[in-house]
Amino acid sequence: MAVLVGIDEAGYGPLLGPLVVSSAAFRLPEAMLRENLWETLEKAVSAQKKGLSGRLLITDSKKAFNRKTGPGHLRRTVLAALGAIEENTAPPANAQALLNCLCPNSATQLTDTYAWYEPLPDQPLNHDQSDIQIASGVFQRTLEEKGIQLQSIQSRCLDVGFYNSRVKAVKNKSRVLFTELCSLILDILQKTNNNETVQIIVDRQGGRINYQPELLRMFPGASLSVLRQDEKMSSYELNYASHLMRIHFCMKADTKYLPVSLASMASKYLREVLMQAINNFFCEMCPNLKPTAGYWQDGQRFIKDLKEMLPEYSYNPEYLVRIA
Repeated sequence: MAVLVGIDEAGYGPLLGPLVVSSAAFRLPEAMLRENLWETLEKAVSAQKKGLSGRLLITDSKKAFNRKTGPGHLRRTVLAALGAIEENTAPPANAQALLNCLCPNSATQLTDTYAWYEPLPDQPLNHDQSDIQIASGVFQRTLEEKGIQLQSIQSRCLDVGFYNSRVKAVKNKSRVLFTELCSLILDILQKTNNNETVQIIVDRQGGRINYQPELLRMFPGASLSVLRQDEKMSSYELNYASHLMRIHFCMKADTKYLPVSLASMASKYLREVLMQAINNFFCEMCPNLKPTAGYWQDGQRFIKDLKEMLPEYSYNPEYLVRIA
């Protein structure tokens, strides 16, 4: 058996809201590592919105979500996939339960530190529970039929205060992201048998081609072989802590590999839920305030509007606005 892991992030560029990086890990026969999982699991999933017929949409989160139609596909896929990890488990009922499920280490910190996250336990996800459970059951049974197990979906949620402190410390936001990415990998390794090959596919951001220095920094003592380094993919084989790992940094991986697409959707969904909490908090105080998605230009507009419409409200900008 082998473990196939997809990793992707949401929120790397915005001015407001968290940076979320997630992994989706599947245990499957090693001979299936090169299979197209959309084809293998076609009874339960599709990469296209057209012709879903009750199946789960698993695709790049940018294709699954837009502001007009809302987070419906993200919500349905992520909640159903979480249910397929553990059979007959009810989906999270509210934002706090979702955070507890995907990123338990951040749950208490967010509600204790940020006024806008305190209402997370009362923020519903507004899902159709029966539909989620049916889709989850079909997905889980299809996985079983093919000898595949969805092992985990995990996230690292870098709230703005933590993100700012880390960027100040290392002077490089790409290193902050890479550290969290490797934290997810280490967590998966702890749950993997030594005799299982681990293959990790990461959606590559930017133009970096050489990942050797960062990998050796994060996995000290590992023996590393370069399999490929070019503009499309950078691939490495690492022996680390009795595990054989192959790590591939691939351009547009979120459209090419199902586990990366699922990780992309989990990251985007959790970020959207937390952005909704920010908007709920401030728009409740000022109904005329226009909500924000947190991206750079609109985030600046939102901060300006806060100063003009809520001049009496005092907050620590280090906990709301990211440093560049």
